[in-house]
Amino acid sequence: MAKLVLIDGHAILHRAYHALPPLTTRSGELVNAVYGFCTILLKVIDDLKPKYLAVAFDTPKPTFRQDIFIGYQAQRPKMEEELAGQIEKVQKVLEAFKIPVFAVEGYEADDVIATIAKKAAKKQEVIIVSGDRDLFQLVDERIKIYMPIRGLSEAQLFGEKQVGEKMGVKPKQIIDYKALVGDASDNYPGVPGIGPKTAVELLERFGTLENIYQSLDRIENQVLKEKLVKGKENAELSKKLATIITNVPINFDWEKSQLGDLGSEEALAILRQFGFKSLMARISGGKPKKNKKEEEIKQERLF
Repeated sequence: MAKLVLIDGHAILHRAYHALPPLTTRSGELVNAVYGFCTILLKVIDDLKPKYLAVAFDTPKPTFRQDIFIGYQAQRPKMEEELAGQIEKVQKVLEAFKIPVFAVEGYEADDVIATIAKKAAKKQEVIIVSGDRDLFQLVDERIKIYMPIRGLSEAQLFGEKQVGEKMGVKPKQIIDYKALVGDASDNYPGVPGIGPKTAVELLERFGTLENIYQSLDRIENQVLKEKLVKGKENAELSKKLATIITNVPINFDWEKSQLGDLGSEEALAILRQFGFKSLMARISGGKPKKNKKEEEIKQERLF
């Protein structure tokens, strides 16, 4: 079966930036995140061997989740200028590689990825490359998550079984789990006083958030019952925030997403511009020269 790989652009770029020391071009431009992203991209292509590939990015404008909850992601620190300045460079590399980039105002990259993945999974195997556990909710027989673990040195493929082992709940229960425990990184509340262990126990017993609240009379622990009653509004809000949208208005072109020859003159030119000699050698079939500068960045620190 043909395979589509969808890359969570900001998530992977962020990891690449923090995995590598500063690396600059001859003109002094910082490109460590660009180099790391490209190295990961080539490794993903080598490991997963997709027929189709696309990348999704967030946009700087607020999403519908801020409309639902003004505090959504309010505590998240602003992206470092040194990293933000490399996003356009990565997108230029992807353009040279003829890999399509998707971003839709009002939605997160997760929503864009989910929309493409759900449609594509009807006829293709889909693998999402991201470090975002929210995307676990999409996992099923045809959709898997390829996630960096322990920094960027290793990655693991998550199917339904692996998600269950990691999170303690089934993929389809991830949004119910998040509704109960909340999410500190995105700053939505969950039910105060309910942690991961209690959330897993409740979902094992009742299956969904809605079933939990319909079965309060069956919960013997009075303290737990009171927490659930007091936190119902927060739980319902948190579930809305945690749910990834799968109907983003987007047109996915299979032909344009088909992975072609990465070693084109255009691709080699932009890698040459950034001074990525070893990456040029990889896509053109040669061996990297053992010179200094870029070679000092050990590739084993990435995938």
